[in-house]
Amino acid sequence: MSTILYLQRNQFNELPFHLLESAGLSVTLFKYPSGIEAVTLRNSRGFITLLPYYGQMIWDAQFDDHSLRMENPFTEPKRGESVVDTYGCFAFHSGLLSNGCPAPDDVHPLHGEMPCAPMDRAFLIVDEQSVTLGGEYEYVKGFGHHYRAEPSVRLQAGETLLTINMRVTNLASVPMPLQYMCHMNYAYVPNGTFSQNIPAGAFQLRTSIPGHVHPTAQWLEYTAALARNPAMLESLSQPEFYDPEIVFFADDLARYTELTDGQAAFFMQAPGRGPRFVTRFDTAQFNYATRWILHNGDQKVAAFVLPGTCRPEGHQAASRAGTLIELAPGATREFSVVTGLVSEG
Repeated sequence: MSTILYLQRNQFNELPFHLLESAGLSVTLFKYPSGIEAVTLRNSRGFITLLPYYGQMIWDAQFDDHSLRMENPFTEPKRGESVVDTYGCFAFHSGLLSNGCPAPDDVHPLHGEMPCAPMDRAFLIVDEQSVTLGGEYEYVKGFGHHYRAEPSVRLQAGETLLTINMRVTNLASVPMPLQYMCHMNYAYVPNGTFSQNIPAGAFQLRTSIPGHVHPTAQWLEYTAALARNPAMLESLSQPEFYDPEIVFFADDLARYTELTDGQAAFFMQAPGRGPRFVTRFDTAQFNYATRWILHNGDQKVAAFVLPGTCRPEGHQAASRAGTLIELAPGATREFSVVTGLVSEG
């Protein structure tokens, strides 16, 4: 039997407030000095910290003393209208009307309107073995789109995996465009290796250069070689070449996962007996995957897989490619990702 607890903004202060505690789970509420509310869900193996009213980002995640979050210059979440104003989180919801890097003919912010969305409601769902933070956000514009987004994140007692969900309902009387990516910014693992249950050759290097990428001669030479031989980046062994970012795309994942009931599984393994990270999802929900690598003095990230409904190259690119979802009036789409630490090597 589950219990639902509706959260109120006046429950959050800079002094942490321990709302719930059981033998295997606890919930703590607090507010960052920036004024942004946060909820920490903790079990015996670690914790996740979420921002209940700010896009329900997962700001931090740590299990068995291993941080899952990218290295970044942000000491706390910051108020902003775009995700780049607060790019220090472990995971965020990218989309929903538009997703990815805007091309010159796009008008949407980087990764869309959802990452920093001001959530209308936040609540906890608690049972004996798990705790879930959920919420609702109603997007509505005069003479524009109207939808309800319902994100949630579930943590179980004694586990090092979390489940990230998103439910989207079109509340308008006309179809709405839908692009969604579960954007997980995993920590860079020196000499880490990648594996997955699809052929490594399914990943192809991104050939377009977004406006925020400023190529160097060394990077152009390296990526030209990488385009000819993508296997060069099956391990994180040459960080000097990962600035600017390196991005790979894998399309139509369902064709590779027919023998595994449509379930895609991607891994990043640290050297020796280091941690192993996993992300699993259903290709009926996410038929595209992106791999994003960046290593410089300010940011280090190894997003070994970002599940999406299309490539993250902007709204117009998805429209031209025929991968832009048209969600019918009253229709709902649901997405689910399981991710985290699976074992020591």
